[in-house]
Amino acid sequence: MAQSTFSVRMDEALKEEFDCLCRDFGMNASTAINIFARAVVRERRIPFEIAAPNTAVTRAGALDAFEALRKQAKANGASDMTLDQINAEIELVRQESDS
Repeated sequence: MAQSTFSVRMDEALKEEFDCLCRDFGMNASTAINIFARAVVRERRIPFEIAAPNTAVTRAGALDAFEALRKQAKANGASDMTLDQINAEIELVRQESDS
């Protein structure tokens, strides 16, 4: 089978990470790209979902958001509510939104 050259431009840091991961997988970047191309041709689609995430959520960001909510609940006097009280508040909001 005749061989052809395929050239791709990408960020240098991304290429270094990609090359490193490919080595960890026991292959080079060229082999990885060939595997990808074969999967695309075989499946006649990109073999993974391409989607924009709603938000970039990190563990640190989630913990910061949780802590901010705790402070807000304490400031609003809601930090010592029981589960029944919380559920009653939720039900009130649902009833108001249905009206």
